[in-house]
Amino acid sequence: MSLFAQPVSIAMAPPVGKPIRWGQITTGTSAILALALLMMIVGRSQSVQWSEVPRFMIDPMILGGVVLTLQLTAGAMVAGIAVGCIVAIMATSQNIVLKAMAVGFVWWFRGVPLIVQIFFWFNIALFIPEVGLGTYTISINDLVTPAVAGFLALGLHEAANMSEIIRGGLTAVDRGQREAASSLGLRPLQTLRTVVLPQAVRLVVPPTGNQAIGMLKASAIVSVIGMQDLLTQAQAIYARNFLVIELLCVASLWYLAITTVASIGQHFLEKQLAPKGRSGGSQKETRRRT
Repeated sequence: MSLFAQPVSIAMAPPVGKPIRWGQITTGTSAILALALLMMIVGRSQSVQWSEVPRFMIDPMILGGVVLTLQLTAGAMVAGIAVGCIVAIMATSQNIVLKAMAVGFVWWFRGVPLIVQIFFWFNIALFIPEVGLGTYTISINDLVTPAVAGFLALGLHEAANMSEIIRGGLTAVDRGQREAASSLGLRPLQTLRTVVLPQAVRLVVPPTGNQAIGMLKASAIVSVIGMQDLLTQAQAIYARNFLVIELLCVASLWYLAITTVASIGQHFLEKQLAPKGRSGGSQKETRRRT
């Protein structure tokens, strides 16, 4: 027997490449070709005046509709997040009355279709004609304008959706951390503010960004009550000049531009809130093991 150990050669298996899925490539190519063919057919249509689209992109009425759409979306999201936080805290509390109120709020405002809620607030004067205190009264029609009706419907509907998102983020935090904070003498509100919320935010931000983009598109539904948003302004213009497809393309391009900017902002916000060094640590650990 030799005193020196013989070197053992280990045959390294060649790296296995990821197989090419020809079915996905074929499907993707077919979709691109179909889209290009559709754009070519539409572009050659003699009944559509494509030269009018750039002009109406900066039309004052269209720009005013864009501003109102952004204001409505931002206001509804802010109200939805604020009210949703309160409802989510009520839903996770130990008080059965608060929890029942939160469940009822979500059940109603998330279950009723948004367009029904818009018509409800727009026609609320039919059963509550006026409100007042003492001799001072005000008509509900003066108080709940189409803008207020749209804001209330979108805001409360969004609050119900956001409350469920926030509740999911709060309950995802390990209960042991709450108990540890309580053992250190932190009060429930301090625990919520310093321990639970910083962790829940990372879980809440991605679906909140999706909700904001969805709210931007859903705001077009207020056109049914004559609110002067982007879609309503486009409809008002093509009702006069009959350029229906051109104005709908203008509205679509503006919606696409806004949602693209919002998606980019959401991406960088998620990247900023992601735990630092997690991906790098996992890569180092993988290299160490190999």
